[in-house]
Amino acid sequence: MGYESILMEREREREREAQCIVGDLPAVWAYSSITKGWFKPESNPNYKLYQRGKFELLHVYDLLTFDNPDGGAWKQGFEIRYQENEWDETPLELFLVPHSHNDPGWLKTFNSYYQDQTKHILNNMLIKLSEDHRRKMIWAEISYFSKWWNDIDEQKREMVKRLVGAGQLELVTGGWVMPDEANSHYFALLDQLMEGHQWLQKHLGVRPSSGWAVDPFGHSPSMTYLLKGAGLNNMVIQRVHYAVKKHFARQQTLEFLWRQSWDSSPRSDITCHMMPFYSYDVPHTCGPNPPITEQNVREALLLLDQYRQKSRLFRSPVLLVPLGDDFRFTESSEWDAQFRNYQKLFDYFEQHPELHIKARFGTLSDYFEALHRRLNATGTTLPTLRGDFFTYADRDDHYWSGFFTSRPFYKRLDRALESTLRYGHEILFSLTLADMRRFRGDGRLVADFPGHEHFRRLTEARRNLALFQHHDAVTGTARDPVVVDYGTRLFHSILNLRQVLQSSAHWLLLLDKSQYHHDQSKPFLQMDDVMSAQDALPQKTPLVLSDAPRSLIIFNPTEQLRTSVISVVIDSPDARVIEAETGRPMTAQISAVWAEPSRASADSFQVRTDQELIYFMSSFSLCLILPCVFSSSPSSLNFLLCHSPQGPEADAPLSLSNKHVQIWSSQETGLLQSGLVRQVQVQFLWYGTRSGVNRDKSGAYLFLPGEEGAQLYSSSEPPLIRVSRGPVFSDITSCFRHFTHTLRLLHLDGHAGRSLEISNMVDIRSEVNRELAMRLVSNVANGNRFYSDLNGFQMQQRRTLEKLPLQANFYPMTSASFLQDSSSRLSLLSAQSQAVASLRPGELVLDRRLQQDDNRGLGQGVTDNKLTASLYHLLLEDRRGGAQEVGGASVEHLSLLAHLTSLSLCHPPITMVAPSDSQLPKLRPFRPLRSSLPCDVHLLNLRTLEDAQEVALLLHRKGFDCSSAPEPMPQCTWSVNLDDLFSPLQFRSVRRSGLTLLREHDEPESARQQQPRITRLRPMEISAYRVEID
Repeated sequence: MGYESILMEREREREREAQCIVGDLPAVWAYSSITKGWFKPESNPNYKLYQRGKFELLHVYDLLTFDNPDGGAWKQGFEIRYQENEWDETPLELFLVPHSHNDPGWLKTFNSYYQDQTKHILNNMLIKLSEDHRRKMIWAEISYFSKWWNDIDEQKREMVKRLVGAGQLELVTGGWVMPDEANSHYFALLDQLMEGHQWLQKHLGVRPSSGWAVDPFGHSPSMTYLLKGAGLNNMVIQRVHYAVKKHFARQQTLEFLWRQSWDSSPRSDITCHMMPFYSYDVPHTCGPNPPITEQNVREALLLLDQYRQKSRLFRSPVLLVPLGDDFRFTESSEWDAQFRNYQKLFDYFEQHPELHIKARFGTLSDYFEALHRRLNATGTTLPTLRGDFFTYADRDDHYWSGFFTSRPFYKRLDRALESTLRYGHEILFSLTLADMRRFRGDGRLVADFPGHEHFRRLTEARRNLALFQHHDAVTGTARDPVVVDYGTRLFHSILNLRQVLQSSAHWLLLLDKSQYHHDQSKPFLQMDDVMSAQDALPQKTPLVLSDAPRSLIIFNPTEQLRTSVISVVIDSPDARVIEAETGRPMTAQISAVWAEPSRASADSFQVRTDQELIYFMSSFSLCLILPCVFSSSPSSLNFLLCHSPQGPEADAPLSLSNKHVQIWSSQETGLLQSGLVRQVQVQFLWYGTRSGVNRDKSGAYLFLPGEEGAQLYSSSEPPLIRVSRGPVFSDITSCFRHFTHTLRLLHLDGHAGRSLEISNMVDIRSEVNRELAMRLVSNVANGNRFYSDLNGFQMQQRRTLEKLPLQANFYPMTSASFLQDSSSRLSLLSAQSQAVASLRPGELVLDRRLQQDDNRGLGQGVTDNKLTASLYHLLLEDRRGGAQEVGGASVEHLSLLAHLTSLSLCHPPITMVAPSDSQLPKLRPFRPLRSSLPCDVHLLNLRTLEDAQEVALLLHRKGFDCSSAPEPMPQCTWSVNLDDLFSPLQFRSVRRSGLTLLREHDEPESARQQQPRITRLRPMEISAYRVEID
């Protein structure tokens, strides 16, 4: 076949809009990871969906060969050819979009970057844009913009408003940061978006319409759902696997409608533009040939050739060309060079109409308005895509699956602050303000309640949590001093929020409100644990007992009735617990606190008498309740210490059981060996990295394991094993050199006793270039498929592909993963984010210690490891029926029981201690919810807004798998009566709004419901309301 014939064939294939390319020639066959063989794409039903303009990323992966041939000038692509007359009838319309990507922390801290670079960029922006009305720029990071705004005077603020109003400066996305989309939970993603949007509304009166995500290391549809719900209609993404980019470029599908996998309607669609080349810097954005740089700006025809080549990858003659990079435009001279030279280029194009190009500076809004106008005029439709863009690879076999786990200590601290902010403080603070106004009757707060100080603490915590969602923060990919700065911010926010919680709970619990008095130096309530530093795990504070009762305050932060195990450290092994309201004794268990793996403080009561009192209780949804602890007659401690056993019982497994679960563990290691219904085994593994002087190795971003693969963990000495049994829980703890592993069963009725709790305490600070993983081996026949969650919001099917390297088969897990076959499902629910894979068995990477940089700009390894805790629940359920079909693809959700278990895992009860003073005022339980919410409705937030008179009510109706139902079945319904939600508090007004509560997204007055206000929630949807509480 001649070269011209090949070009003609390519054009025909483009018109069919679907083809698998091998090398530079059209392929007749494609390789299937499912059938493990080659097939004709036209015979694949998934391929036919692709032809109709509807496709799943999973199907694209099935079509691709990932062979990475050299594409010539465009190394990861192919040669692009065009005809000179292609734009004669419809000229090329080019928008050059200046930008400067400012990381809120990476190689420097947030404040250092601001002082050294960012404030100069923004100062110059104000001057240079004002010099010429044709100049334009976009800005994304509101964290920096708000800090700069606080530093400038009123005159400069008015200049900013004029530039924004004139369309010269566009604030894109509008989030506090450009967040990571792999590790961040959807609560934090939405919270940082809301923080940015609320700031923009207050100070500039604008709302973003387009998203800009050029540096997150892979992209999630959860983020697109939040953007669409916040009023954005368009977005730009960049970091996508180079083979996927090449395939999309061949098919001219780099612009598409991104749809949620679970949504059969276009409600959630957002127009997405994928940058086609390696990077978002200047050499990789004007065209496919990197040698064309800003130095060639006067070479008009060279640049025109690049623009034309790039435009051939899209369906429209409207072309987006970004102009910028990290921290660009710091110097005034760069502004002058770029804007003046490009304006000369534009003027040259305008003076030569025979070139058929119209070029100008623009913003994202300018570009997308022109794009939609052109698409509508020609009747061109964009294809619809479902799925996510993980795991990202930028070249060769360099997969960015390492950052899914890097710095796990801080990933766990992130979730601790998230839970503390959401449940303990946003909600209780909002309810406290409403209850105070109700008590006073005049809409004001009591005199000495520090409402303004607490709102400032809340705002600071929101912004520190938001800052940590940055794609070099929660990812664990910043330099050591920057990580310490992030950790210190998280730590201080947790401490400050505890003050908000303590004074809010103080007010809500008082029977006689006139006795309220705030004294910050002597808080009425104390937390039951202490955090001593940003890099230390919290430690329980011993509770001193006497004959007088000590009152505990337990806050159930969920919207569901739950039975929970509460743990309190006391100074004596002799105690009993009663329910304060009824005097009813509560089941309790005395357990040792271990000073060392083999030494409990029970051996030295006179010196160290810390004991852990564990009891369980049922609590109403979202309530504060009051058990009491007394001294009592001596109690016994029931535990067993053992090393590797000898004799006839050496092979007999250890067992744990309750009414729902029975497991057996190895007597040699204490690790899980089997379950009653399914074979389930726990193993631990080491991964090394590649060897060789000039070879790339694992680092903060990349996972590049050694050729030997995973090696089973082995120890020169047998582990010490502890077995504890009691009426509340039983557990088996194995103490190895690098980790302590605990299996625990709760002896509870209802949902809480149906899962196995797994916890690890990991310390690999002695290792060199090693990664520790936990493997779950089961006989669930899942084939090469498994599921992991995206941001705690939705589940995504994964496939273990033999044609990809090991590191490519690891994916992000924010809070859940499961394996299933036709009869059962094995779900692992997690309290922290990390990497997950199903390499026949399932694997989780627990921690990474890597001595070298992986050549992605960080300039260091990951060696600041901490003693790190990780916590999971393992759930085995029977299945009946199959997956839901949406748009030709199967959609799976967590079961209802898994949702409830995950809710309890991620948001444990909060324990506070009342003073032992005999003059303790009378307290009473506080129960703000009339009853539990419907089983699948989650109270995502009740957030006080800026004026403190209104709150943002966010409800999320979770989608759940119906093939397995918990017993007893909780109450579920399609609707929520907002007037019956809280009691005695009532809603004075309720107005539906967008997800970030911008006023222009509020429903009109005419659409507001009269009482009773009943809202119907679709499965998976988040609904937001602007509420005044009466």
